[in-house]
Amino acid sequence: MLKNTDLQARREAAVPRGVGTAMQVYAQRASNAEVWDVEGRRYIDFAGGIAVLNTGHGHPKVMAAVAEQAQRFAHTCFQVMPYEPYVRLAERLNALAPGAMPKKTIFFSTGAEAVENAVKIARAATRRPGIIAFSGAFHGRTLMAMALTGKVVPYKVGFGPFPNEVYHLPFPNAYHGVSVQDSLNALATLLKADIEAERVAAIIVEPVQGEGGFYIAPFDFLQELRRICDRHGILLISDEIQAGMARTGKWFAIEHSGVVPDLITAAKSLAGGFPLSAVIGKAEIMDAVAPGGLGGTYAGNPVACAAANAVLDVIEEEKLLARAEELGERIRTRLEAMQRRNDMPFIGEVRGLGAMVAVELVKDRISREPHAELTKALTARAHAKGLMLLSCGTGANVIRILVPLTASNDLVDEGLDIIEQSLEELAQAA
Repeated sequence: MLKNTDLQARREAAVPRGVGTAMQVYAQRASNAEVWDVEGRRYIDFAGGIAVLNTGHGHPKVMAAVAEQAQRFAHTCFQVMPYEPYVRLAERLNALAPGAMPKKTIFFSTGAEAVENAVKIARAATRRPGIIAFSGAFHGRTLMAMALTGKVVPYKVGFGPFPNEVYHLPFPNAYHGVSVQDSLNALATLLKADIEAERVAAIIVEPVQGEGGFYIAPFDFLQELRRICDRHGILLISDEIQAGMARTGKWFAIEHSGVVPDLITAAKSLAGGFPLSAVIGKAEIMDAVAPGGLGGTYAGNPVACAAANAVLDVIEEEKLLARAEELGERIRTRLEAMQRRNDMPFIGEVRGLGAMVAVELVKDRISREPHAELTKALTARAHAKGLMLLSCGTGANVIRILVPLTASNDLVDEGLDIIEQSLEELAQAA
């Protein structure tokens, strides 16, 4: 029988250390919101493959669609001989994305690819170079995506220089003293001091920051960004790679604000675990690029497109938008009860939109200083108790919950029990 320790030794010899792993146990099989390692131990999955498994591991409808498409063909390259699942998926996403205007969609393989191509499309459509992003943002690990990412360690260390004409603004974060007006004032200063509005192609923003700490962009902030973009001919890109595909109770998180973006990037849960990403946008903007300017050998793989069409079916048929709201309320209620406990003063804030929920751990509630050490200890203890749990945040002090939307209430409660038990033990040991 395979052993986790043996596999870890092989991994250390064969795989570079730059690929970090949260756990040193190795997956053997998975079903819905549970994973078993090679030694047969079961884990509750609160990580969801980093927001990839909104419909759970191996959903029967998704796997059936994959098997059927794999029997037909696995690859032709869409630029050589196109295929119907790609076109059907594009039609469906065009209909689901916010806004009544005509839209078009192109597919790629990864979220970073989608971001890179959204920038290309924005620059082609506006004939402008500048791109504005935000502190704490995560947009991917390729060169332009890294430039847009607003966190240096570990994503940008040693990889520069980065593409120019990229600018960062403070993301509004009331918990840490950054108001909407602070962010808007910084934008006004940027447009006076560093780049004129007429040279800005796009502003890219996550409606809910992912790696940055699950901070929710205030709706009035997004609405004002839309007005500023309209005033200056700037495109607004909504990065929905982590927050999209029903996670927040809407198909796309920006829908909560009523804002219609010009371009949307999507990936992660789009295809239920198969590599697929998308750029969805207003038709006239998407058509700004000349034929041959966009694409990729594996972009929009037919098996991944078949999986994604099945994912959309599952979200609709199993009413996962409503389930995300219900699940998020259940998780937040439980975490807020922990926050009220006298022996857990390190729980600074519980926040979330739909089922994209986080708890921020601090050294005390007055200073709100990040408690990275406690966060690391909590994830390790949860892993030891059979719960897959991830942290995030610029201060490495936020616990994020991305359990599949298809998980049962009993399983979710079991995972929350492990979090509470782990925090109790850590509080007693402090």
